[in-house]
Amino acid sequence: MRNAVYQLIDREIELAKAGKDAYMILKMNSLSDEGMILKLYEASNAGVKIRLIVRGMCCLVPQQPGFSENITVISIVDRFLEHARVWIFGNDGNEKIYLSSADWMTRNIDRRLEVSFPVVDPLLVKEIKDILDLQLRDNTKARVINAANDNRYVKKRKNEMSYRAQLDTYHYLKQKNK
Repeated sequence: MRNAVYQLIDREIELAKAGKDAYMILKMNSLSDEGMILKLYEASNAGVKIRLIVRGMCCLVPQQPGFSENITVISIVDRFLEHARVWIFGNDGNEKIYLSSADWMTRNIDRRLEVSFPVVDPLLVKEIKDILDLQLRDNTKARVINAANDNRYVKKRKNEMSYRAQLDTYHYLKQKNK
């Protein structure tokens, strides 16, 4: 799994170095594998925009000038326990989206049998992206992971609507299934 993920990240690095739009949106429960973190730092330094949603342990230090300035991390812990792992790679406008059982922890990457698979159905791709957008917009339960490790809640801007990812996802799916 490590080599396959490295290849996907290397593709984004190549695109960024060529001046093309390069990005990743990664959702997982834990991010602690040193090699994966170093690869994300490498991508950030090449200009790849990286948005992470990491529910639990995150050993990556985001938003450090000249080091990880292109990486943002939020954590959402709310009423429901989530286990989704979603990886989106920009791939020069031809996004590659994967669902996985693996967190980016050494034990998951190197020592366990884990599964990752591409999502190719356009309706499922849209649903996954819609739900990730809801999570990235959360300004109620999302906390910003930063170098100070103070994990403060995302600040709602004046006159901004409140977004709570888990409730918004529930209502999204309920409406979709009517």
